[in-house]
Amino acid sequence: MFLPHPDSGDDARDGGAPMKTVTLALQGGGTHGAFTWGVLDRLLEDERIGIEGISATSAGAINGALLVCGLAQDGRRGAREVLGRFWSHLGGAARFSPLQPTPLDRLTTRWGLSYSPVYQFAEAIVRLFSPYQLNPLDINPLRVLLRAVIDFDALRRNPPVKLFVSATNVRTGKVRIFDPHEIDEDVILAATSLPHLFRAVEIGGEPYWDGGYVANPAIYPLVRQCRSGEVVIVQVNPIGAREVPWAADAILHRINEISFNSSVMREMHALAFISGLFDRGWVHRLAGIKKTHIHMIHAEELMKDLHASSKFNAEPAFLDLLFEAGRVQAERWLVRHYDDLGKTSTIDVNEVYL
Repeated sequence: MFLPHPDSGDDARDGGAPMKTVTLALQGGGTHGAFTWGVLDRLLEDERIGIEGISATSAGAINGALLVCGLAQDGRRGAREVLGRFWSHLGGAARFSPLQPTPLDRLTTRWGLSYSPVYQFAEAIVRLFSPYQLNPLDINPLRVLLRAVIDFDALRRNPPVKLFVSATNVRTGKVRIFDPHEIDEDVILAATSLPHLFRAVEIGGEPYWDGGYVANPAIYPLVRQCRSGEVVIVQVNPIGAREVPWAADAILHRINEISFNSSVMREMHALAFISGLFDRGWVHRLAGIKKTHIHMIHAEELMKDLHASSKFNAEPAFLDLLFEAGRVQAERWLVRHYDDLGKTSTIDVNEVYL
């Protein structure tokens, strides 16, 4: 197995610092998920950090599946290689895509595509026609890419990390948390299926859309089904905004940010309440509820500055920028907070989320 499963979250390693076991909550966010790639790459590089479980949706689900698949095949090195291979393939495909930023985009929109004729045409088309009309054969290029990089049989057979993937049930509006033994390409596609771009993915006779609408991501599987009490949220969607949006696409983008953050805010509210009960000694040890510490790795200022349409920008230079930002922020977090793991939360949940 990749990880120890100590109750305390620590495991003394021969001749070095103790391994501290965490769980990861990975948000979605289109190509902004390359930031999460950078975070994971740096955490995998540090053998003091063990990962017991991952809860994810959308791009976070892709990153989570890549990590677990790579670990199952060749440990930490394999996980870093599989993650790098996927994002490299995505950037390579973007070189030949008609969806390219124009010179004006590069000057004015912070990695956006808003002046791209192809982007503008696509924006207009998807508001008039559904993916059922535009894509009757249900062709999804992501399926081909996932098959080329992820061995789902290896991922399910003996997963070294518990992976929980969230999707939105279209009929009920409820979240569906897929357990580690259920993860396949349809589950990942369901978790990434934006309704205006792709048809709902049917699993077991039920249609599913992107999980970000109801859980971005779900925290409770990590609290209930993992022994580690350390939850590290990799925050991709900025919580705040630098300014009040005035353009139509910017308004829609901000609405989506608020919507996609609302579910994790609700869960943080519940965890903060329970933590308060712990601190007051009002939770009995036999209640089956453990103390949970919350941590966050983010690049809030960078993400606030990116244009709404940049989530569809997969050019290699942009992916590399996000990857490096992820590594830098993970490094800063490790330097500042490694010693706090197992002892205390490193963010004020009330200040950040409430």
